[in-house]
Amino acid sequence: MEKEYRQAKLKAAANLGVHVLPSNLEVALELDRVAQETEGSARTQRLIQMRSDALTLMKALAVYCPVLIGSVWRGTIRRGSDIDIEVFHDTPEEVVTTLGAAGLKIQKTEQMTTTEHGKTGTSLHIHGESTQKNHVEIVVRAREEKGKRRKCDTYGDEIKGLTIQQLEKLLGENSSKQFLPK
Repeated sequence: MEKEYRQAKLKAAANLGVHVLPSNLEVALELDRVAQETEGSARTQRLIQMRSDALTLMKALAVYCPVLIGSVWRGTIRRGSDIDIEVFHDTPEEVVTTLGAAGLKIQKTEQMTTTEHGKTGTSLHIHGESTQKNHVEIVVRAREEKGKRRKCDTYGDEIKGLTIQQLEKLLGENSSKQFLPK
């Protein structure tokens, strides 16, 4: 099983004997359709539960301006999906301490370095399990990164995510809404 779209597309093309690859967006939309078809209403209930769990974590991280991103934000979860939250703070160790106090069972942390548009940046990735038994990844970015626009490699649109207030509103109005490009 491949973890990245590019490798999966190349493997599928080789197996099918074709040379034209679908876009990441086409693959993502098809995976979403298949997940909904196979998982049905249980998927919707799991999405709502994961969004509620994310809200609890985000409230504990409120001082760090948390944003829910990834498949839980988009509403495209499938079995094995985790909750992805990014926060903004210049002392990542404080975030780790806050998460531990909030009941997150921290499994590992890893420092990641990326280069985008010629600029190198680092972020701390905190992997753990919530009190609701969901896998969670919290990415701690520098404060100066807050509000910077980034493009989604999968869908090709801007990663917007949800703040605490936006997630609360969503859970009250349309808790299973999807955020897909038009």
